[in-house]
Amino acid sequence: MSQSGLNSDQLKKLIREVPDFPKPGILFYDITTLLKDKLGFAALIDQLSEQYIGKHIDLILGMEARGFIFGPALAYRLNAGFVPVRKPGKLPAPTTKVSYDLEYGSNTLEIHKDAIQKGQRVLIVDDLLATGGTAEATARLAVSLGADIAGFTFVVELDFLNGREKLKPYPVFSLLNYDK
Repeated sequence: MSQSGLNSDQLKKLIREVPDFPKPGILFYDITTLLKDKLGFAALIDQLSEQYIGKHIDLILGMEARGFIFGPALAYRLNAGFVPVRKPGKLPAPTTKVSYDLEYGSNTLEIHKDAIQKGQRVLIVDDLLATGGTAEATARLAVSLGADIAGFTFVVELDFLNGREKLKPYPVFSLLNYDK
C-alpha cells in the first residue's frame, strides 16, 4: 500500500470503464479518471516506484504518449533520467528507429542516438500492456543503443492478450491486471 493509503482495488475503482470504445465489443479502461484524482495518482506513482527503489535504474524510457505521463514522475522518484520514445519526425537530433507490426498494419518508433550510454540500466514504462508490440519494439531500440533492460512497468495489463509473452526474458510488473 502506498503512502496515500489506496490499494490496487481502490485504484481500479478510479478507472472508468467505457464499453464499445473505440469500436463495438471493446471495453476501454480509461485512466484519465484515475489521473485527475490526486490521491489516486500519488498512490499509482508510489506503488510503481516501490518496485524499483534500490535497483539502480539510470533511465526511464516512456513511449508516446501516455508513457510521458508516468515516466517523468517515476524518473523523479527513482533519481533517474527520462528518455522519450517518439513517433517518427518528432525528435530534433539524429535518431535511430524501429518498425514493428500491429494487428492491422505497422508502426515506427524513434529515440535519439545519444539517449542511452552503453550499459545503462533502463526501465521501460507505459500505461497499458496489451499485445506487447510497442513495448517489445522499445526494448529493441534500447538494446540497439547498448542498454541493459531492467524491466517493464505498466499501470494496466490486459492479461487475456498475453502481451508479456513478447517481453520475455525481461521482468514485467503491472500494477492493475484485468482478465477480460
